[in-house]
Amino acid sequence: MHFFANLLGSLAVNNSVANNSVTENRITSLLTRSLEEHLDTVQSLLDSKLGQIEATGLLICETLASGGKILLCGNGGSAADAQHIAAELVGRYEQPRRAFPAIALTTDTSAMTALSNDFGYEEVFARQVVALATAGDVLIAISTSGKSPNVVKAVEQARAIGCKTIGLSGCSGEPLSSHCDLNIVVPSDRTSRVQEAHITIGHLWCEMVDNSLAL
Repeated sequence: MHFFANLLGSLAVNNSVANNSVTENRITSLLTRSLEEHLDTVQSLLDSKLGQIEATGLLICETLASGGKILLCGNGGSAADAQHIAAELVGRYEQPRRAFPAIALTTDTSAMTALSNDFGYEEVFARQVVALATAGDVLIAISTSGKSPNVVKAVEQARAIGCKTIGLSGCSGEPLSSHCDLNIVVPSDRTSRVQEAHITIGHLWCEMVDNSLAL
């Protein structure tokens, strides 16, 4: 009896080890694939989007240098990116410098809920553009799909006022890209990879601001 009990116990341990090994291999493959996708996406920025990153960054620098402000909008993770980039500009990125005016149109919950309730969610950013933007400002419009109606409407309103517009998107980039003065379409249809590229681009813009407009 003891022999069979020990044998069954040994088999159970071996099966557990084997199952753990399979699980670990599956997780390792998952993580490896995602990191390789990330590297490929970032490499694509270096290979084919560097000129667009530079052009959009120069527009941001020129706008801030001339006394204009940067407005940003997006939904979900893109809202977080809008807030992140605005915070870097108002505070600082890496170098000591003066504060620059940047407003994420995603942060005032009272305004967002009132505007959504009274005008519909498609107008939630456009209405804020009417209130806060002036000619010569820049609106950075972020949509991983390029299809967010409220982001597209914000761009349309910004251009009507005389603002320059920058689009950040993924997939095909449309229709957002066609509405923007400048745009960067990250060549991926996976939301996570697009968002990782977007915040990388945001950091590159902030690095340009630090180096061009530092004290």
